[in-house]
Amino acid sequence: MVKPTGPLTTADAETFKSKVRGWIRENLGRVVIDASALHYVDSQGLESLADIADDLLRAGKGLKLCAANETIQQVIELTGLSPRFEHFDDANSAVRSFL
Repeated sequence: MVKPTGPLTTADAETFKSKVRGWIRENLGRVVIDASALHYVDSQGLESLADIADDLLRAGKGLKLCAANETIQQVIELTGLSPRFEHFDDANSAVRSFL
């Protein structure tokens, strides 16, 4: 499980994407991003999430996102990216979805 904190913005997006890609390799594509401490996502942050989701999709996996606040959920919905993410209310539900 990856749990970013604060905003996910241009300043952090590439580093975040690189760390999650490493996590994907180490965990056989089973990745949950716990967004409970993620307060804001700008366009670059959203693009990094979309890139990670695309990586996982190519590998036959899906990106699990949990506990995103209402604003982040709305941004994902409005940008048409919601089909790329499986969203869960909490981390336990997201992790259990792999079983």
